[in-house]
Amino acid sequence: GTGSNILSALQDLFWLLKSKVEKQLQIISVLQWVLTFLIMGIACTLILMYILCTDCWAIAALYLAWLVFDWNTPKKGGRRSQWVRNWAIWRYFRDYFPIRLVKTHNLLTTKNYIFGYHPHGIMGLGAFCNFSTEATGVSQKFPGIRPYLATLAGNFRMPILRDYLMSGGICPVNRDSIDYILSKNGNGNAIIIVVGGAAESLNCTPGKNSVTLKNRKGFVKLALRHGADLVPVYSFGENEVYKQVIFEEGSWGRWVQKKFQKHIGFAPCIFHGRGLFSSTTWGLLPYSKPITTVVGEPITIPKIDNPSQKDVDFYHSIYVDSLIKLFDKYKSKFGLPETEVLEVN
Repeated sequence: GTGSNILSALQDLFWLLKSKVEKQLQIISVLQWVLTFLIMGIACTLILMYILCTDCWAIAALYLAWLVFDWNTPKKGGRRSQWVRNWAIWRYFRDYFPIRLVKTHNLLTTKNYIFGYHPHGIMGLGAFCNFSTEATGVSQKFPGIRPYLATLAGNFRMPILRDYLMSGGICPVNRDSIDYILSKNGNGNAIIIVVGGAAESLNCTPGKNSVTLKNRKGFVKLALRHGADLVPVYSFGENEVYKQVIFEEGSWGRWVQKKFQKHIGFAPCIFHGRGLFSSTTWGLLPYSKPITTVVGEPITIPKIDNPSQKDVDFYHSIYVDSLIKLFDKYKSKFGLPETEVLEVN
């Protein structure tokens, strides 16, 4: 009757409103991370300098004193917070794309690991969501394993930003930090290194599957020095969420990017996603394309205190072969044709 029709209409309205609210929350969750990635460090530094010039200078002075005292904490495993890693905002962040983590093999808690994450993409969104939050269940999928996502050491010189990053289990990608985690932090640690780094980000574009790896061997040497098993990780869809202007080798644009990369550690990219209010306009929000991160089979690595170049080259070649096999095994499952080939540069 009329009553049941009204009830049905109200239920439809409720689910419609709920769906719209969830979509807006997803957009907000992604926007806050994009702004964090792009401007939080600089903004917090400027705000702190401003406060020092006001009547509230004592607050800024106390924080700076704490900063000096706490300066080396990022190099010693950081200060992760399970509360921050479990924030509901990360689940909305996950569902925006959506992002998914696929486990292929068990990891022993009696060992340490170095995950090689590929490709970098523009912002490494899959790496962040999967390993610096609990949104995709990394702790449930790999019980007893503590993931540490390694990023530019310069980020940990920025006030407030450094503390925010550490709360998610993010650490500097330098030798001191990695040595500490792999030698003085017990077992069950997994350091996630985006091997291609800034150089790889310059070539990421939708429809392209390429990694910068041929001459990236430092992570293999670290694994040998500590006897940490290497784990190849490939994130299908990471390159699809932003469109980028690619400068050809030898062009002025690529020259500027390489100069920034050499002297500052990152390469400025000219990229765009969708707009805040419309998916048909340009903006800073990434496109809502699925990202699926597949964690491959660990490669057993012996402990060699002073590995020779021959040792490094041998295990690097094994790693490259394992990454290609991982890509080939799962590419058709995640929307790529069987003819797609992973380009290793």
